[in-house]
Amino acid sequence: MTEQPYQNQDQNAYQQGYDPQWQQAYDDQYAQQYTQQWQGQTWETQVQPPVSYQQPQPQPQAYDYPPQQQQQAQQPQPQSYVPAPEEARHAGASEAAPAYGPATLGGNTRVTDAQRARMEGRSPIIEPGMQPAALTALLGLLLSGAAAVGSYALLVPLVALQAVTAAGWFRLNGMWPARQGIALAFLGALAADAALLAAGRSHGPAAILGTLGVWVLLSLVLQLRSHADPDERMYGLMATVASAALAIVAAGYLAAAADAVTVGAASVAVAVLARALPLPTPASVVVALLAAAGAGIAVGGMTDLGTKGAVLGAAAAVCALIGHRVASYDYPSRFVHFTAGVALPLSAAAPLVWVLGR
Repeated sequence: MTEQPYQNQDQNAYQQGYDPQWQQAYDDQYAQQYTQQWQGQTWETQVQPPVSYQQPQPQPQAYDYPPQQQQQAQQPQPQSYVPAPEEARHAGASEAAPAYGPATLGGNTRVTDAQRARMEGRSPIIEPGMQPAALTALLGLLLSGAAAVGSYALLVPLVALQAVTAAGWFRLNGMWPARQGIALAFLGALAADAALLAAGRSHGPAAILGTLGVWVLLSLVLQLRSHADPDERMYGLMATVASAALAIVAAGYLAAAADAVTVGAASVAVAVLARALPLPTPASVVVALLAAAGAGIAVGGMTDLGTKGAVLGAAAAVCALIGHRVASYDYPSRFVHFTAGVALPLSAAAPLVWVLGR
């Protein structure tokens, strides 16, 4: 008898369409839908359309549904996943990251000076000016005068030439700083000088070639111990071997006859100065060769070579112009001009001075 009022209340609630359990499930579903709708409103609304929110209307007859449909209605409906702002930002950054495109005039950091010069219609070849040519001429005159004094006097300007050659070749190849490679090439030049002074000029080729072979092997061993990439190691090996070879070959001035060094170094000095004159390239080359031949005749008249100095002077000038051209290649910097531009004309002429001056 005591349960009858409560049963009457449940029947009245059922007739009015109200059920406390259904109301609690409806509130939970409403809160979950509202929370998911709030998460869906991100800045990436153009990629995925926003989830429209419509407030559900309460249905008066809750128990008209079958039990299975009622359970499905009470379960929250799955909605499409919308990434959070952090995830969307990372995804957009990875998709929108531009790949490196071709070289442009707008300032691409991967564009070299030589590439920019070509695109702008300028030549990537910049020849050393008059100041490097004056330094080359000064160093050539020092070699010419010191050779007339003696081997040990010649050693002072020769060591300076070898040091500038080693540093200039590395910088010309775009490898700076490369202190280990420069030091290795310079030590090879000093070893060749010491071997020549100890063995004498008669054993000059054996001393130079032997030192060169040892230094090539030493450079190979040092590069194999490096932890750099294979391409970088190969590039460093070639630069080190070439730098050491040029510095060691410059020791040919010690192996050559004193008169040949005097004539050859003076001819190189005159040829480089003539090449730096503001003339068209073909004209300046012809003027440089004629000036070197004339200097060879003039200086050769002071020595035992005589008129044969013209041939030696012209041949040394050809090698000097080749070295001058190499120092001008691929848009070099001012440092290249004052190192490789100064030393390469004299270093390139050293083997020919030794061969023709025997």
